[in-house]
Amino acid sequence: MIIKNPLVEQRADPFVYLHSDGYYYFTASVPEYNRLELRRAEHIHQLATTTEIVDVWHKPDTGAYSDLIWAPEIHYIDGTWAIYFAAAPNREIVNNAFQHRMYAITTQSDNPLTGEWSEPMQVDSGLSTFCLDATCYKNNGQWYYIWAQKDAVIPGNSCLYIATMDSPTTLSSAPVLLTKPEFDWEIRGFLVNEGPAILHRHGKIHLTYSASATDERYCIGVLSIDENADLMNTSNWAKSPNPIFETAEEKNIFGPGHNSFTTSKDGSKDYMIYHARNYKGIEGDPLWDPNRHACVQPIEWSEDGLPIWGTPQKEVEWIE
Repeated sequence: MIIKNPLVEQRADPFVYLHSDGYYYFTASVPEYNRLELRRAEHIHQLATTTEIVDVWHKPDTGAYSDLIWAPEIHYIDGTWAIYFAAAPNREIVNNAFQHRMYAITTQSDNPLTGEWSEPMQVDSGLSTFCLDATCYKNNGQWYYIWAQKDAVIPGNSCLYIATMDSPTTLSSAPVLLTKPEFDWEIRGFLVNEGPAILHRHGKIHLTYSASATDERYCIGVLSIDENADLMNTSNWAKSPNPIFETAEEKNIFGPGHNSFTTSKDGSKDYMIYHARNYKGIEGDPLWDPNRHACVQPIEWSEDGLPIWGTPQKEVEWIE
């Protein structure tokens, strides 16, 4: 099957999860930044047209999580569905738009579109600074929480941290710094490492992340580690000195980033889901430009088991 990009229009920070029930679950930032939208479909190409779309949570008018609802991810953690998202207090009250913290809502329902969700609970990293973009991953029996947060002494907007988890909303270790913005391609416009995502194949864990300003300079980097190494030991991670995925101007695909990963139904084929714009002449603040669209990119593998990221494509083949 040939899928034409974009897969879903005006959905930034896309996250796709293939569950054991055979459905692809999709969530992303909506242009209004005011709610958590969840949809599902039996086939990836149906995510754009499915009627199974539910707003599972709306922000309140005031309070700690009443503004700028960003980058949700849905995870299934030992029988509990959890949606993680970043949120800030109302800008009109605190007079500062970027006071985000991480929150989660949970449900034990088999179908998260019809389940009763909890009220948001803060996922406290132990660091009282701006944070966003959390993901979760289970390796060798242990759940890990990986997220972006501003460091009090490191210049820039955000670095990436990892901690162990003992429940969907509680961390069981102190944060460990994994990467900070340091290369030229990570500090264009803003000094940023954000949007972590995990790809695990052939004995290696690859942690992708996004860097720089959210215009055409936005791009993706990667850290890699052996699957049996201690994920909490920073020295075990190898960071690529170059971006692995970036603007393809000749194809009008600008600022690809903030990705997730999923697979074909049989698990044999890996795909990256990312957002990008189809132009670079953004008027005003890129944050309020609604045209970051969810796209699909197939991941190939080299003979030595390393991912071949390729370049952004207008059309991709999806293997059912």
